[in-house]
Amino acid sequence: MISEELIEILACPEDKTPVHLADPDLLEQLNERIRAGELYTREGELVLDLLEEGLIRADGTVLYPVREGIPIMLVSESISLAAEEGAKA
Repeated sequence: MISEELIEILACPEDKTPVHLADPDLLEQLNERIRAGELYTREGELVLDLLEEGLIRADGTVLYPVREGIPIMLVSESISLAAEEGAKA
């Protein structure tokens, strides 16, 4: 699990705003879409790996995946949450 200390120093690489840990309910919604082959990165690549954790940009519109405890802070790997209910959570 990603540490609170690390979350506090991380920022969105795109707009430099803070990030916070994604809610488990949101992760489950996204994982359902991954299982159905319906979730894409912002670059248009199909997301294949289920999300264990994620970091959400302060405005609630973008999620950066965390894989094996390592935040993947790349815009190309990020997932748009604009259409997700509860994205601000």
